[in-house]
Amino acid sequence: MNLATILEDHGEPVALAIGGAVIGLLFGFFAQRSKFCLRAATIEFWHRKFGEKLSVWLLAFSTAVVVVQGLIVLGALDTSTARQIATRGSLSGALIGGLLFGAGMIMTRGCASRLLVLSANGNLRALLSGLIFAVSAQAALSGSLAPLRYTISGWWTVEGGPTRDLLAITGMGHWGGLTVGLVWFVAALYFSIRSGWGFWKWVGGIGTGLAVAGGWWYTHLISHDSFNVVQVQGLTFSGPSAEWLMRVLAAPAPPIGFDFGLLPGVFAGSFIGALVGKDFRLEGFTDGYSMRRYIAGAILMGFGSMLAGGCAVGAGMTGGAVFALTAWLALIGMWAGAGITDRLMDGQTSAPPPTQQVIGTKANMQAP
Repeated sequence: MNLATILEDHGEPVALAIGGAVIGLLFGFFAQRSKFCLRAATIEFWHRKFGEKLSVWLLAFSTAVVVVQGLIVLGALDTSTARQIATRGSLSGALIGGLLFGAGMIMTRGCASRLLVLSANGNLRALLSGLIFAVSAQAALSGSLAPLRYTISGWWTVEGGPTRDLLAITGMGHWGGLTVGLVWFVAALYFSIRSGWGFWKWVGGIGTGLAVAGGWWYTHLISHDSFNVVQVQGLTFSGPSAEWLMRVLAAPAPPIGFDFGLLPGVFAGSFIGALVGKDFRLEGFTDGYSMRRYIAGAILMGFGSMLAGGCAVGAGMTGGAVFALTAWLALIGMWAGAGITDRLMDGQTSAPPPTQQVIGTKANMQAP
């Protein structure tokens, strides 16, 4: 059954949901096998280690940029109508939201996508953090935190179109964007080779980036073949998390679309990856302090993602791949917020008592 048949027989919503599920499954599998994680990458960067975690993130990010910009150059993709470019944006929201999100992902030991991936591996800390993230995101979208989000977002705004497009602002064009992506990809190869060969590091990192680019390409394909207006979009986890929360809690349920299939697809892909790698195991909290830390971090991430216009994948990679000004500001904020928070919370110079030191070191080394 081809795409035209699905569109004719079932309509755009079903076709988008199927595509979201398939692309999500690929993202979840590759992200799980490669241990793709922005939080781990930022820690390596700020600790000047430049090892495997940073190389995986760079491989994924640069792959997404190269493929997206390459498709645009070839005329196979048009992202000019995407919300990250076409609509009015907030520079203050992007920067402050990025800072809050970066702080939150250090506290929860994983960004939004990583929490979903780990939840499918049996990590109950990640599951609870992901649920609180969704609640916080929904509160920032249309709940009690929405007025604060509107206020911060209104401090410094930018019109949609060329003024929100870094390639238009700098005059580089999409060929320039492709060149930048290739430079980043070469850097990723350098760090990958230096940190040692690992099959899933290479395949998983590149596969994760291809899944991000696949979201843009598939939704563009649907919009091109459809008689109705279909929004071209990429992968993100803040909006879909809030949507699924309301789908479970409220009626009538939101209409289905690409985001409807994305989260279940990522969960299933990560679960399959965990079975393949024999990584599935139940994990919980060790003490009350850890739980408070995760809860606070999840709240910061949920609010920060809605303020920034997306999560580490939605704003950072998906928006970064199309060179949206606000996305790159959000990404800078995430790296800065993560570095500052890691320094303040996990980089203390005073040594704790011996027993606590061993426990703390073990907790900091492991994933959420």
